[in-house]
Amino acid sequence: MRAQIRQGLRSSTRQQGGRRRGAVSAAAAVAIGVMTLGALAPPASAAAAASDSAASAAAARPDAVQQALNALVRDDGMPAALASVRDRNGRTRTYTAGVGDLTTGSKVPRDGQVRIGSNTKAFTAVVVLQLVGEGKIGLDATVDTYLPGLVRGEGIDGRRITVRQLLQHTSGLPDYGIHVDDDELRSRYFEPRELLDIALRDKADAAPGAKWGYSNTNYVLAGLIAQKVTGRPLAEEMDRRIIKRIGLSHTYFPAPGETTVREPHPQGYHRSPADGPLRDFTELDPSAGWAAGQLISTNSDLNRFFTALLAGRLLPAAQLAEMRTTVPAGTSGLRYGLGLTSRPLSCGGVYWGHGGDIPGYETRGGVTDDGRAANIAVTTIPTDEAAAQHVGDAVDRALCG
Repeated sequence: MRAQIRQGLRSSTRQQGGRRRGAVSAAAAVAIGVMTLGALAPPASAAAAASDSAASAAAARPDAVQQALNALVRDDGMPAALASVRDRNGRTRTYTAGVGDLTTGSKVPRDGQVRIGSNTKAFTAVVVLQLVGEGKIGLDATVDTYLPGLVRGEGIDGRRITVRQLLQHTSGLPDYGIHVDDDELRSRYFEPRELLDIALRDKADAAPGAKWGYSNTNYVLAGLIAQKVTGRPLAEEMDRRIIKRIGLSHTYFPAPGETTVREPHPQGYHRSPADGPLRDFTELDPSAGWAAGQLISTNSDLNRFFTALLAGRLLPAAQLAEMRTTVPAGTSGLRYGLGLTSRPLSCGGVYWGHGGDIPGYETRGGVTDDGRAANIAVTTIPTDEAAAQHVGDAVDRALCG
C-alpha cells in the first residue's frame, strides 16, 4: 500500500494529449470492432458491398476509446482495460480489451466489477456533506467537536483541524498508507482506529490549512465523524444515502472479512516491486482502505454516481457548491474540492470525478457539466508515469471524442 492506496491521483501530473499510438491492422480492427461494438449490418447486395467497402471498413475500425484501451494492453502491459462512456445524448457504450484472467485467458466481463480505491472518498464526502446540510456537522467545526481528544501527535492537534480541511486534504495529517505493506494489505484486517493510530506515529506534514497534501488519514477521520454523528456504521450510511438512493446496483462496501468480488469481474494483478512479476491480487482484505478506499463498483455505476452528484441529486445546492470549491493539487491543472477533483480536458473545459488505486486495479474518469461521462479501469496499477498518463489520456479521448 506504500505505493497504492495512498491516493488515486498519481496521474495528476500528466500533460494533455499523450503520444500517438500505432494503428492496429485492418483484420484485427474488424475483429475487435465486431467483438466490442457489435456486428455491423451486411450490405443488401454484392454491388452495394463493393461500392460501400471503404465506408464499411472505416466503420468497423475501433473508435478512439477502443484504440486507447487496446494500446493500454498492447503497449503498457495492462492485463485488461474496461470502459463505460456516455455521450451528451445519453447513449452509453461499454468497451473491453485484453483478457480477464491471465491463467485461463477468459474474456473480460463487460462492465465487470472492480475495486475502485480512492473513488470511495467521494462517497464518504457526500455522506459528510449530507450531514452538513442536515445541520449535524459543521464544515468549519474542528475534529475535536466530534472526536474529542482523539487526534493528538507531534504537531497534530484535533482542536486545530477542521472537517473542511479533512475533506480537502489541507489538514497536514500524515498518511498511514506508507506504513502498510502489500502482504498486510492482502491478508490483515484493520480497524479504522488502528489506521489512525498508525498515522499518528508520524509528525504532521504541515500546519492545518497551510498547503494541500493527499492523505488517506483525512478520510478515515471523516468516516469516524460520520459514524459518531449518525450512530451507524459508515457502510450502512453509504448504502442508504447514496447506493440505494440512486440505484447503484453493482456497488457495495465489502463486509468485514470479505475478500472476494461478488459479481463477474476481471482478475486484478499487482507488481511489487515495480519491476517484479504480475501477481494475482484479486482477493484481498480491503479494510486498510475503509472510508478512503474500500468500495467495489463498475464503470457504469461510477458514471451514474458522478452524474447524479453533479446534477444535484445527492446534495443540496449549498453543499454541492462547497464540494466544487477547489484548491490547486499538483502542476497539471488538477484541482481538489471536498472529495471531488476537476481536471482539464484537451478539448476545453474540465471534468469532475476522483480516481482510485488499490493493488489489482486502477480507475480513472468523471463527468462534464454538459452531461458527458466516462470511466476507465485497468487491472494493474501502472508502474511508470508514462503508462499512468496513458490511462488519463484514454479518459480524455472518451470525453472529447
